[in-house]
Amino acid sequence: MKQAVGCGFLTGVAALLAIAAIAPAEAREGVAIPPPKLDEPAPASDRMETAVFAGGCFWGVQGVFQHVRGVANAVSGYAGGAAVTANYEAVGNGDTGHAEAVRITYDPRQISYGRLMQIYFSAAHDPTQKNRQGPDVGSQYRSTVFAQNADQARLAKAYVAQLDGARVYGAPLATTIEGDKQFYPAEKYHQDYMTLNPRAPYIAYYDLPKLDHLKRLFPDLYREKPMLTSQAGG
Repeated sequence: MKQAVGCGFLTGVAALLAIAAIAPAEAREGVAIPPPKLDEPAPASDRMETAVFAGGCFWGVQGVFQHVRGVANAVSGYAGGAAVTANYEAVGNGDTGHAEAVRITYDPRQISYGRLMQIYFSAAHDPTQKNRQGPDVGSQYRSTVFAQNADQARLAKAYVAQLDGARVYGAPLATTIEGDKQFYPAEKYHQDYMTLNPRAPYIAYYDLPKLDHLKRLFPDLYREKPMLTSQAGG
């Protein structure tokens, strides 16, 4: 496996220096944004629903949503490309069509799709960066909502337009909305990575602050103990 700074496995002081050297001067995650004006209706049943978001390295995105009340499972994986290339080594080349993504299984009686999007756009990543997040560069790190149905696509498009219109970031969103794309779970060693490796330089520098954003911006939705894939059967 190739060594990489972005979503990679460099360790020690050298890794921290390398990460800091190419980090953006200002990140836009952790920004307070309005909730979506359009959201899914109250559920008529107790059926669980699924959302798939991509926002840079999947370690941090998964870690954030594992701390959200109403989320039953969050799995790191790949979406946007073919099954044969749904593996870390191939996706890392940046030419598979895949993005590192997270599949979120949630209870709509506790949290809506709109609230999940609000967390995604404000605490989990910077939606203004095109084909990158921080030090991670390439289309595999793009900001994408993988809509699971027509309603999700409609709500996501409306929310992107709302946030762009409100100019809450000072820059246009780079987020794309893609439908009819299969999700493929990532390798086991990528699951629960943020919780299992809190001292890894990449995690400490880029991902743990996202939990602070979540706790500050969404105290009513923050869950101290994460729902890990090992617990959820993912």
